[in-house]
Amino acid sequence: MNNLINLKNISKTFLNEKKILVLKKINYSFSKGKVYSLMGPSGSGKSTLLNILSMIDKPSKGSLIIDNKEINFSNTSINDKIRSKKIGIIYQQNNLLPDFTALENVYLPSLALGNNRKKSIEKAKTIIKKIGLSARENHYPSELSGGEMQRIAIARALINEPNILLADEPTGSLDQSTAKDVFKILKNLKEKNRLIIYATHNRFFANMADCKLEMIDGNIKTINGRIK
Repeated sequence: MNNLINLKNISKTFLNEKKILVLKKINYSFSKGKVYSLMGPSGSGKSTLLNILSMIDKPSKGSLIIDNKEINFSNTSINDKIRSKKIGIIYQQNNLLPDFTALENVYLPSLALGNNRKKSIEKAKTIIKKIGLSARENHYPSELSGGEMQRIAIARALINEPNILLADEPTGSLDQSTAKDVFKILKNLKEKNRLIIYATHNRFFANMADCKLEMIDGNIKTINGRIK
């Protein structure tokens, strides 16, 4: 079986002044070796779905299965370890630590897994070199451009060699030219044992994926052909 993630009857309800059903009994399987784009208007549930896939949030109902193992959302310590080892997350606002250099931001997640500091630094340097930012590794986030910060955020997401990469509007705050450069890096991370899912409002970037998905009325619709 080539499926890395399976969603079974995933629903998510938010309680505000009234019940808001954001995700409605989603059944979908994501295969390794593929890149998925996720489109939909604001409030359609893209970020909610990505938060459930990354186990940052839990569904109201349904099951999330990763690597043929059902996730127990009550066991946060085990889920934290699964997330650290298996999942790399790239945010729109990069979430880099402002008081740490680019290099430190990249290798810190490796230390969190108890890895050797020297090896973690060497590995981080190698990844940063691959994205063309070796000359900037000792700079702080405030000294980097928006595109450079997002590339460092991608490097950080890769440090623990995850086989799942999730990106929520990774170029939403960048200009079109810089965004194209960042998306080129993201697409080149495709590997036979890796799954990449990214949410985007940009049709051009959505069409770069192997599989194009759209959130409609709380569910996932697969789109064949180019998104217009």
